[in-house]
Amino acid sequence: MLILNCGGTFNKRYNSLNGELEVPFDNYAIDSILKSTNNLYTIAGAVYKDSLDMTIDDRSLLADIIRESTENIFVLIHGTDTISLSAEFFAEIFEDKIIILTAAMVPYEIDKVEASLNLGIALGFSKAVSKNGIYICMNGLVEKYDLIEKNRALGRFELVK
Repeated sequence: MLILNCGGTFNKRYNSLNGELEVPFDNYAIDSILKSTNNLYTIAGAVYKDSLDMTIDDRSLLADIIRESTENIFVLIHGTDTISLSAEFFAEIFEDKIIILTAAMVPYEIDKVEASLNLGIALGFSKAVSKNGIYICMNGLVEKYDLIEKNRALGRFELVK
């Protein structure tokens, strides 16, 4: 399994110099969460951006990394705002991989629980799933990407009705 860090709110940290939340160019949040496991995971920092700033070139770069990897299972740490767009993009390219996208509505630095829970569920699911596909893991749900969506009014992910 390969964990790809794409940035997003999950990774954001407060910059006291400018008073803004920024996506740093490191894997601190993921590394901190994974310290509590007894497993070794391969982590690659791929795109360190807010998902609203992700472009087709960023998604193509991620697809290239996935395509060139010897792994079959990928967990992508993403931003919530465009997680569905990336999932749909990957679904058009990959039929032979398991790709699980997860994120957080609140930065790990502010609330360690949500990010940790989402990543933990994604990792557990990656060990149990046997069917190739593109999945989104958020708010205790893991479903095929087209069966889950962000409810912006309620600030959570839900099953598509």
